[in-house]
Amino acid sequence: MTEPEHEIWDFLDRHLRSIFTRDLEVYKATTSSELSLYEWFVTSHRQDGLEFHLFMIENNWSGAGSAFRYDLLEPRLQLYENTAIVSYTFMLTTAQDGAVRHRTHNESRVLVKSDSGWQVVHVHKSPAGNN
Repeated sequence: MTEPEHEIWDFLDRHLRSIFTRDLEVYKATTSSELSLYEWFVTSHRQDGLEFHLFMIENNWSGAGSAFRYDLLEPRLQLYENTAIVSYTFMLTTAQDGAVRHRTHNESRVLVKSDSGWQVVHVHKSPAGNN
């Protein structure tokens, strides 16, 4: 793995963990205020901006609690100077009340690098078979 690829995957890990650990400061630092995204499980329409997701993170929408892990299945990185596209099947595993549960979906994230570093500018999620 090249240094730029390593930097992007490390950035993505920091960004994703901020969602599940409810770290709003890291989420805001790693996400563009001009974020656009599609999440089929929320609405079939595009969502713009951060406010909705800040609310979701504050209220632990992921249900991850303290015992979680995520895996990126079939990860792919496409790098074009200061723009990167990462795509993968996202698998979230949680352990709560003595039960382990798995949820999966397909996900693409578009990242742009500025003087302040990488930020997520667009996300697209779609179903990944039976969940």
